[in-house]
Amino acid sequence: VFACLGGEQYLRDTQQERMIMKRLRSGYPLAAAALLMYVLAACAGAPPTAPDAPRPPAAPATPPVQAPGVEAQLIPPDPAVTLGRLDNGLTYYIRPNREPQNRLELRLVVDAGSVLEDEDQRGLAHYLEHMAFNGTEGFAKQEIVGYLESIGMRFGPEVNAYTSFDETVYRLTVPTEEAQIVETAVRILEEWAHRMTIDPEEVERERGVIIEEWRRGRGAEARMADLQYPVLFHGSRYAERLPIGLLPVIEAADAPTLRRFYTDWYRPELMAVVAVGDADPVWIEELIRRHFSRLPQRTSARPRPRFEIPGHEETLYAPATDPEATATRVAVYLKGEVQETRTDRDYRRELVRAMYTGMLNERFREIARGDEPPFVAGFAYSRRLVRAAEGYVLAAQVRDGRIPAALKTLLEETERVRRHGFTPSELERQRRSLLTWIEQAYRERDNQPSADLARSYIDHFLLGEPIPPLAYEYELFQRYVPEITVPEVNRLAGLWLGEENRVVLVNAPESEAEAVPAREAVLALFAEVAGGELSAYEDRFLEEPLLTVELEEQPIVERQEFPELGLTRLRLANGVRVLVKPTDFKQDEILFGAFSPGGTSLVADQDYVAAATAAAIVAQSGVGPFDDDALRKHLAGKAVAVTPWIGELNEGMRGSARPDDLETLFELIYLYFTDSRRDPQAFAAYRRRLETQVANRGSSPVAVFWDAVQEVLSQGHFRRRPWSTELLEELDLDTSLAVYRERFRDAGDFTFVFVGAVEPERLESLARRYLGSLPSAGRIETWSDAGVRPPRGVVERVVRQGLEPQSRVLIAFSGSTPWSLETRLQMEALKEVLDLRLREVIREESGGSYDVGVDVEFARDPSQTYIFYVSFGCAPEQVDTLSALVFDEVRRLREDGPPEEAVVRAREVLRRDHERNLRRNEYWRGSLELVHSHGLDPLVLLGFEERLAALQSGSLLELARRVLDPQSYARVVLMPEPAPESR
Repeated sequence: VFACLGGEQYLRDTQQERMIMKRLRSGYPLAAAALLMYVLAACAGAPPTAPDAPRPPAAPATPPVQAPGVEAQLIPPDPAVTLGRLDNGLTYYIRPNREPQNRLELRLVVDAGSVLEDEDQRGLAHYLEHMAFNGTEGFAKQEIVGYLESIGMRFGPEVNAYTSFDETVYRLTVPTEEAQIVETAVRILEEWAHRMTIDPEEVERERGVIIEEWRRGRGAEARMADLQYPVLFHGSRYAERLPIGLLPVIEAADAPTLRRFYTDWYRPELMAVVAVGDADPVWIEELIRRHFSRLPQRTSARPRPRFEIPGHEETLYAPATDPEATATRVAVYLKGEVQETRTDRDYRRELVRAMYTGMLNERFREIARGDEPPFVAGFAYSRRLVRAAEGYVLAAQVRDGRIPAALKTLLEETERVRRHGFTPSELERQRRSLLTWIEQAYRERDNQPSADLARSYIDHFLLGEPIPPLAYEYELFQRYVPEITVPEVNRLAGLWLGEENRVVLVNAPESEAEAVPAREAVLALFAEVAGGELSAYEDRFLEEPLLTVELEEQPIVERQEFPELGLTRLRLANGVRVLVKPTDFKQDEILFGAFSPGGTSLVADQDYVAAATAAAIVAQSGVGPFDDDALRKHLAGKAVAVTPWIGELNEGMRGSARPDDLETLFELIYLYFTDSRRDPQAFAAYRRRLETQVANRGSSPVAVFWDAVQEVLSQGHFRRRPWSTELLEELDLDTSLAVYRERFRDAGDFTFVFVGAVEPERLESLARRYLGSLPSAGRIETWSDAGVRPPRGVVERVVRQGLEPQSRVLIAFSGSTPWSLETRLQMEALKEVLDLRLREVIREESGGSYDVGVDVEFARDPSQTYIFYVSFGCAPEQVDTLSALVFDEVRRLREDGPPEEAVVRAREVLRRDHERNLRRNEYWRGSLELVHSHGLDPLVLLGFEERLAALQSGSLLELARRVLDPQSYARVVLMPEPAPESR
């Protein structure tokens, strides 16, 4: 169902949102894991209802908290935004923004989605979105995609669209150095708005792609959603208008029916153009007016209806089980009217809600880490279900089929808040966290990504969400957060305990069907909790400092400057190496990484599982006297994180901090080296999470397929066994701790990389004190080769699993070749060339797959091994045909080399990627780690343009002949189980 909702694009946008109000509505902080668990709540939102719409849901049981004396002052729009409307009704938003530099984000927003489809059009709003890329009056067939790829933009990340219930949004990201590129991009938006050709031949060609997208979305989650959507969206049109549509309608779709939807709903008064980025706003406005004033205004158009979800007094219950489901989940939805955010008073209400969900989620987290909890994760959050309805949600991933116990625990903790309230110490931590959060956003106000700003303007057009400047929101936080009291936050518990418009959803594997309670039992739980005894929550925390020992600054024994990179390399007296690169990309971000050779390669096979999980166990156990809960509470209000890791060949740490919290970062680094905790309770919680994930893993066709891929590509190596209940028996707390402490007991061969808003003198002082004081015995280690290698020769494996007519194919070419930065870049270019060609052949020309793609792994250590992956989903009967097309294209590459046009496109894509990466702290941290772990001169990072220029058809031909060996590949195929009558 996630794919059916255009979910990948939606989640990507949601995770990247920086609009503060949007985050608050989702429950601060945004519960991304909850969205993944309950994507039913992640539908796109909607405008106000028509006067003759069905009766809306009743308001939540507890009225919104409004503090007396708070003015209802309208929230002003950001003055940096040019907001206009053409005479034909089209709305536009223009905002200059320099992050990323030399890029412009363009959106065409159409206030029309699947909910507007006629009965013979179910799925055609989404089909029409696809047709936009298959030809317009000004661009034949695939010319739009071809042009955009020729300027270095990727189809998918930078050229894309999505369709939801209520809207369709087209996305372009284009470079701005050349005016002609920007003008062409705006022209493309205009073409989509009113000049699609919807050619019958292209409709037929695209049908296969749409069907494959539908096929990819089927499975356990979709089958359960088929049962639950009509209940969650009870009595509404949304229950029967999923964007992916009905397969019979897709199979019968023709150009006139698609064109009817296009004519009816792609109208200027239902459209907005959004332009955010590094370009002159006056010029952009002139372009928009010139192009979009051509759209004719309709005088006799169909009215755009607004749809509601009718209310219901009784609790609706929708349990769903499936033989391929892998997790048990329970959720309680309280549906209510959308509470609009128009004024300062509304904003304050949302801040109160954010504090409530933040504190309740912290309690759920503590429960999940306690002794024998009924769930492994619990969440409280709120989202728009559709435009005119919000959902207040309590949700949990249940362990061991304990559905009633998990539901009861969610309800009890909410009832506990209603009766006894939160504690002042809980509220104070939330205050600190919220104020730190807005402080970070405010400091980065000039570095907001253009894509995030574009998302907020889309929501303003479609939903009426406010678009204030960040400075204004910062002032609201400073004014309201300190004055919000415990009693007013406590009153919100009623939002999650109301009875009207309540829906309970349960999802479980079919093997646990007996554990799914009946409706009467579920209702009895609500009554039991309401009448039961509940004691007040006791907030336990430590007030002592993180670090109690006094450390002295140690000397720097070696310093080297690389002015060309703005890089300083230090070596401390204990052998620790420190690399420091200040950047100005973000004002409130410092990233660090640390690494040392060794990893799990140095442990015996019988200890491998304990070693591979050691760092995760330690990371969830806290440090020193602070267990994980106490540590989280201690760090409330600080933006700092440190995570240790142990890989195959190395171990290390990664993390981040804002400059204000840099010393806390160093304290945590020191403690993770010197004072890791033995915490049996944290270990038990970690094991429970793994057990829950593994228990029904074998029921998932996709999981079984990828397990088979791993087994084939590692030749069944002992250290590549897939997770299973048997493998969990090898977990051992004491062995994990012993491995962790051995890996981190000597810091003398560690390298630390710091990148970001660094003050070099201050960082050096902290490094001398904390890193210079790390224990060091002068040992010099290297990794050991465990002998994991991909197979040679031809290997074929067929996995038969699954109820749906779905197949998945992975073809992997593997071997070894000398490693260098030049070869690494050539591998990436060859991947781009092959990816582009396979998309054209397998997706666009044959319509055989929706998601064909190419990837490559190329590691210097331990054996300079590469693996080229080609992966696609398709109908079972297409497996051999499409596989043959892959091998045909590989043969052409080996015989003729890539066409020059393809090489130019690949170079341009890689150049644009590099251009963007140069202004990302993550890139510099990763690149500096790479060159130093391989013993390279860091100045090689300056040679990218020369390496890129050396990419030619001839060099890629030579590489293709070397690495795409038709005599050395593995093909793993997922096929559905045979029908019962054919077994």
